[in-house]
Amino acid sequence: MASAAPLAVSEAHKTELQRWVRAPSTPQGVVVRAKIVLAAAIGTPNLRIARALSVGRPTVLLWRERFVEGGLPALREIKEGRGRKRVIGDTKVEAIIADTLHSAPPHATHWSTRTMAEQHGVSHVFVSQVWNAAGLKPHLVRTFKLSNDPRFVEKLRDVVGLYLNPPEHALVFSVDEKSQIQALDRTQAALPLAYGKRQTVTHDYKRNGTTTLFAALDVLRGAVIGTCMPRHRHQEFLKFLKTIDARTDPAPNIHCILDNYGTHTHKRVRSWLARHPRFRMHFIPTSSSWLNLVERWFGEITRKRIRRGAFKSVKDLEETIMAYVAHHNANPKPFVWTKKADEIIEKVERCKAILKTGH
Repeated sequence: MASAAPLAVSEAHKTELQRWVRAPSTPQGVVVRAKIVLAAAIGTPNLRIARALSVGRPTVLLWRERFVEGGLPALREIKEGRGRKRVIGDTKVEAIIADTLHSAPPHATHWSTRTMAEQHGVSHVFVSQVWNAAGLKPHLVRTFKLSNDPRFVEKLRDVVGLYLNPPEHALVFSVDEKSQIQALDRTQAALPLAYGKRQTVTHDYKRNGTTTLFAALDVLRGAVIGTCMPRHRHQEFLKFLKTIDARTDPAPNIHCILDNYGTHTHKRVRSWLARHPRFRMHFIPTSSSWLNLVERWFGEITRKRIRRGAFKSVKDLEETIMAYVAHHNANPKPFVWTKKADEIIEKVERCKAILKTGH
């Protein structure tokens, strides 16, 4: 068998080619090319290389020539026109995206992969690939609400200022009530979590009454002053303010961030505040509950302790809530506000512009 002249390969290139062969992340096509060059470097006949690697002799000749002309980069290069040809063009992709963004099917609120596939004569798998590449999820929707408060900017700057630059020698509390928490008990015992099986509960339940959780989140420390009451009228809110007053050092001023619920501005509450000037109220804009940090803590207790709990009575529910408050306060961690007021205002203005123009 005639032998071709050994291929001239430097030691550095041999080392790199051997690394490609050993690396599990190297594409198999590149591995074959590297083995061809390494075998050719020691003078192995072309036909023997082809048989050992299960390729044709012309393939061996091709990659010997490519290496001589372009070195290592040529072995990783894919020439134009190689590979499977595209069946569906860019025009069809752009049409699918345009219909997804600017239209809806005749008898539905949004497109599915199959209705869009039928519309454009393609497979639903292709539509799914187009949507994934474009980041489109027509089946999902998020809710929003823009505040129409005429003093939105003023209130926003006031509250965000308390978060980012709290006053010295003062306490800042985020205050609210989580009302109508239901003491729900399942009609049958839950089936426990097991390997390959999630915990299972009955779909129906018994209502055993409700309670309201009043909470004041210390913005700086993360600790919570909490109490449960049967209702959430101005009488209960006033009682809670007195609880805050009793559980805090009498020296510093207290800044309370709260929403515009009617009980917070009742005349009896205002009268009490006038007699206790260290309490200063800061109201968030209407429809802006996201601005009140205690809502974030309400989400924590709901997810971790209330939603999947089973409570045989209101007393059982309230004891569970207060036990969670005590557990939280044993190692409190504050929620850190980072967004500046100007950034929020800019985003709100962009949203308002979209609502007006439709895009």
